[in-house]
Amino acid sequence: MATMVANEAFTGNPRRQLAKLFSVSLKLTVPDEPGVEPLVEPGKFGDYQCNNAMGLWSIIKVKGTQFKSPPAIGQALIKSLPASEIVESCSIAGPGFVNVVLSSKWMAKCIENMLIDGIGTWAPTLSVKRAVVDFSSPNIAKEMHVGHLRSTIIGDTLARMLEFSKVEVLRRNHVGDWGTQFGMLIEYLFEKFPDTDSVTETAIGDLQVFYKESKLKFDLEPEFKEKAQKAVVRLQSGDPVYHKAWTKICEISRNEFAKVYQSLRVELEEKGESFYNSRIANIIEELSSKGLVEENEGARVIFIEGFEIPLIVVKSDGGFNYASTDLTALWYRLNEEKAEWIIYVTDVGQQQHFNMFFKAARNAGWLPDDDKSYPRVNHVGFGLVLGDDNKRFRTRSTAVVRLADLLDEAKTRSKKALTERGKDKEWTPEELDQIAEAVGYGALKYADLKTNRTTGYTFSFDQMLNDKGDTAVYLLYAHARICSIIKKSGKDIDELKKTGKISLDHAAERALGLHLLQFAETVEEACTTLLPNVLCKYLYYLSEEFSKFYSSCQVNGSAEETSRLLLCEATAIIMRKCFHLLGITPVYKL
Repeated sequence: MATMVANEAFTGNPRRQLAKLFSVSLKLTVPDEPGVEPLVEPGKFGDYQCNNAMGLWSIIKVKGTQFKSPPAIGQALIKSLPASEIVESCSIAGPGFVNVVLSSKWMAKCIENMLIDGIGTWAPTLSVKRAVVDFSSPNIAKEMHVGHLRSTIIGDTLARMLEFSKVEVLRRNHVGDWGTQFGMLIEYLFEKFPDTDSVTETAIGDLQVFYKESKLKFDLEPEFKEKAQKAVVRLQSGDPVYHKAWTKICEISRNEFAKVYQSLRVELEEKGESFYNSRIANIIEELSSKGLVEENEGARVIFIEGFEIPLIVVKSDGGFNYASTDLTALWYRLNEEKAEWIIYVTDVGQQQHFNMFFKAARNAGWLPDDDKSYPRVNHVGFGLVLGDDNKRFRTRSTAVVRLADLLDEAKTRSKKALTERGKDKEWTPEELDQIAEAVGYGALKYADLKTNRTTGYTFSFDQMLNDKGDTAVYLLYAHARICSIIKKSGKDIDELKKTGKISLDHAAERALGLHLLQFAETVEEACTTLLPNVLCKYLYYLSEEFSKFYSSCQVNGSAEETSRLLLCEATAIIMRKCFHLLGITPVYKL
């Protein structure tokens, strides 16, 4: 190996640090091929492998080269690799793969440092500083249903992972609080409650029922329909009486949403459709001045290459729509909020809408042509929640499932399972309630997040509350078990962190240590691919690695007790951080 590189930081991201080393090696090995990115990933025959040799061979063999084969390039990469305390050894496998074995001492030191300095030191660093995550976004006067569960949970996890990675995240709730439906709601409110000042949440009752009643009246009574249409105009022209009624309806709806968000421990800042309404006309004017907007059958539209239908930005009646609001919100986020990355979390059915309006924004020069450059936009699409019949999940009466009911049932079932195990006699009622909620809500979230979001999943309380297999219940049990092992030792774990040393001599110790060290790169991958299931998979495999370690290596009372207790603590810390990123509350006993 080449000369020693300056002392490596023990920051717990081996993949990134190896990439830096191989970057130096690539420049020395093939100086005529600048800009070659090191391809480093977890290996089959080593801890990691560098996969550049094959690709380089296909490029340089046609130009004439001193190298005779991909393995020869691999050997040269090893020879030029800067000496480092990270690397124990390197070897060549197959057609030039460079296998890397990490130094066990370096691995142990990384984990020791994390235990002292905190898990924040293992946070990945992304190239983006500020992002908007647009998620949840229910419609005012309609209840949140199971469809909102996915957007809310996935969006919250993406926001948490980006925040952990030192990105400033603007969590945006783009609620549907503007549009023609408010005409019928306001008129119905006036009919039922002539004194709107005294209207309370209790008086209106179930807002969903109120919405259905007003819709029925709108559909059946032409006179009411005409009043409702005039009400929309008066609201949108700023009539204070109508604006006050609109505010009242929004407030009642918002209070209902807040209860769900509080239960899920999700934080959001509302900037609904109404926020952008006053800005839309200027944005349409800007797009028109760039020659993008055309008249078509009475409407104003943007024709986009590759799409058969145009993007309507002003309807034939002169009203604005989703596209005009979304374009305005995007402009605002780019220019006023200075976001570099804007992420929209909605169902996959809206993919075409996003493709069209992203393309329109590129045509306007708001976004670069390359969708990997910043500022950038991404639509994070997700599949449906399905019932046992493999169709959209509904109640037996074919109604949409209310999200609040779903949360209540998850907690009730969780409490029942704990009571059947006699925990109501061991714990205080408060403890039972808190743990039942943590397990119930955690089970609901994990079942949603563990599948690749682009596919649907079948909703099953029995499956998600199972304490075996890849479930939150199993993982929360695993964490509680680790806490119990540490507690039973009788040792002061905080004192051990300061004075104790870790050794990774046993194969199971080393395998666990390696998995712990892959936490940062996993979070980085989950952020860059916008796939929370990547983190879920890591967490499940971590619990599996810990089980192998615990069945192979005695902890309490062994000669290696201090080292192994520290490995237990490191595992518990990483598990808790994974739970936090997934929006799951950890439990310390089960």
